[in-house]
Amino acid sequence: MTPRRLPEVVAFDVNETLLDLAPVRAALVEAGEPESVLGTVFARTLLTGFAATVAGTWCRFRDAFDAALAQETDLPAERRGLVADAFRELVPHPDVEPALRRLTAAGIRVVTLSHGSPGVTEAGLERGGVAALVERTMSSELVRAWKPAREVYLWAAGSCSVAPERMALVAAHGWDVLGAQRAGLTGAWFPRSERTFPAVYDQPHVRADDLAGAVDALLALPA
Repeated sequence: MTPRRLPEVVAFDVNETLLDLAPVRAALVEAGEPESVLGTVFARTLLTGFAATVAGTWCRFRDAFDAALAQETDLPAERRGLVADAFRELVPHPDVEPALRRLTAAGIRVVTLSHGSPGVTEAGLERGGVAALVERTMSSELVRAWKPAREVYLWAAGSCSVAPERMALVAAHGWDVLGAQRAGLTGAWFPRSERTFPAVYDQPHVRADDLAGAVDALLALPA
């Protein structure tokens, strides 16, 4: 594995990594669905978006989420829309603010990289009082592709005017870290919704027990 250097920019995945999906789960429960359905619907949403990208087409995150809800539940279109609206009520996990502050205090630029709908990240960061710690929020809707497509990570690095090897991607999803590393970024994984990093992938450059550990490990890399 090529030795990694201290990144100039650290990009964070958003859904689950930074923002808690609890409001979406609550909206599903209010609609009469079990809490457990969120995991299935979220996974099917990703499957829909990934397949579209691989097949050479594209769809918005909200549309993929609606399609997943229609496949997994009997909710009518209007009710599905209300559940999707709950994405604008997300808040950061408690460990997010100290992690972002640690990076910015060290002079590292912080950005977010999502394939979610524009506005969702901004609303969540504002609600959590951490928007000022984030230099830029990026949605791959602008390039009409979903992570883990290589082009998304290269577009993000270019948008931040850094070489891919000087950008890190922190995510609680193994597939996202894999995509980032294959594009030349430094990958950092920690468990949030996943218990372990998939053994079938290239191992992450950085693996930690939690978000704080992932940030500390990135800051410990040589300049």
